[in-house]
Amino acid sequence: MKAFRLDELEGERLANDGAYLQFLGERNMSVGLYALDAGQMDPQTPHAQDEVYVVMSGRASITVGEETTQVGRGSVVYVPAGVTHRFHHISEALRVLVVFSPPES
Repeated sequence: MKAFRLDELEGERLANDGAYLQFLGERNMSVGLYALDAGQMDPQTPHAQDEVYVVMSGRASITVGEETTQVGRGSVVYVPAGVTHRFHHISEALRVLVVFSPPES
């Protein structure tokens, strides 16, 4: 078993000065913590993997392809591989678990 605590992952992410921290990499998936502060721009480009976002805290909009929705704590969003997507109008600091399948390389 591998178990993680979000507060410890957030500390590790901050120590590495990055918006994204991959903390689990397995044969069929990888998982990371993504953080964007209020008002920050999301620099993402499409990924080669399917991904699922689970919003742990914060508020923002997300556009996936041509569709836009509001997200907040408890929101889950699926993004197919190769589709343009971006968080925007981030009104509260966003902390998101990201699951990639197959694993992000």
